[in-house]
Amino acid sequence: MGSVIVLVCVAVTALLLGVVLAFALRKSPAKSADSDLLARLYVMMEREAAAARADSSAQRTAMAEMERAFGERLERMRAELAEQLGNLSGGLGREQAEARAAQAEALRNMAETSAQQLAAIRHAVTEQLHEAVERQMHTSFQRVLEQFAAMQKAMGEVRAMTAQISDLKRLFSNVKTRGGWGEAQLRAILDDVLPPGTYESNVRLGPGNDVVEFAIRMPVKTQPPPLMPVDSKFPTEAYEKLLNAAEEGDVVGEKAARKSLENTVRVEARKIATKYIQPPATVEFAVLYLPTDGLYTEVARIPGLIDDVGRQYRVMVMGPALMPAMLRTIHLGYVTLALEERTESIARLLGATRQEMLKMDGVLDKLARNAQAMSFSIEEARRRTRVVTRKLKELDNPVASEDEGEESEIEFSGHIKGSTATG
Repeated sequence: MGSVIVLVCVAVTALLLGVVLAFALRKSPAKSADSDLLARLYVMMEREAAAARADSSAQRTAMAEMERAFGERLERMRAELAEQLGNLSGGLGREQAEARAAQAEALRNMAETSAQQLAAIRHAVTEQLHEAVERQMHTSFQRVLEQFAAMQKAMGEVRAMTAQISDLKRLFSNVKTRGGWGEAQLRAILDDVLPPGTYESNVRLGPGNDVVEFAIRMPVKTQPPPLMPVDSKFPTEAYEKLLNAAEEGDVVGEKAARKSLENTVRVEARKIATKYIQPPATVEFAVLYLPTDGLYTEVARIPGLIDDVGRQYRVMVMGPALMPAMLRTIHLGYVTLALEERTESIARLLGATRQEMLKMDGVLDKLARNAQAMSFSIEEARRRTRVVTRKLKELDNPVASEDEGEESEIEFSGHIKGSTATG
């Protein structure tokens, strides 16, 4: 481009000099010597101009050749870029399809695995709970039924036991012997029905440090659990008077003995309520244990006595036949508490499983976001590919103006401005 401008300038200068010489020749025809000199100078200028035009023609030919070579090179570059972009687009499409297939397969496998694990856990928990509850309930109700059957049988043997009262009189003539026998009998029942460690012996309760024979720990979740006082009483004097009056047919004596037995039971119940019922260390009630079913039967025959004692002093009167049934109920409470604790542990396990599933959902969410980011990156690459393709298509119909001095621009992962091809 610079050589063409120089040649144009030389041609214009030669033309101007020719015009000046012609004008000078027309003004001074007399000066022949000068005219010859100017003529020679004009001829030389004409030769120089012709040479400049020849050189300019050669330069244009060279420029045309260079333009043709540059066009061929650009065409080759366009073809290579198109081929590379086609390979890149195909590779990205295959990778995207493979990634989507792998993600879908991974998500499906994870969902199937999670569903199988949850189903297995639910099945195992259901089976364990069902088996445990069914086994414990069957065992407990079976024992309760056995105890009630034993109670009915014992009630049928009351008369036979009444015949042995004379032997009991000799045996229990000593108060200390009576109390020891009743306490031993009550301890045997407690050991036979309740689990180990669920009751205490000779426990001090209340501000006066009164000692109760037995205190049963109640099956509750509070710590420490409240105690249920159980005290054994054997009022043999009033009971013997009642039996003697009944044998002799003394109605007045029997009525007086029955009233004396009622007063004795009420007094003992009031003592138990005053000494041993101390909430919150104990429950709101206590148990008065009568060691023989005959004695309990006579107490139960007194109208309203057991109900009045329970309502007024919050003391339950129990005999050897009813005491195991109540203890079975407490034992069933321990079984229920154990089942609740087992249920809580299972609930904690299910909660931990739920937390793991939430974490797995977070992982899946991150995986989905990564897949979305990869899709956005692929879409951006495709957009850039379309830009480059559009720029390459513009090379097929280039619009270049030397007067305006515009330069081509190629954009691909950045841009190159004012590039010129040399040789």
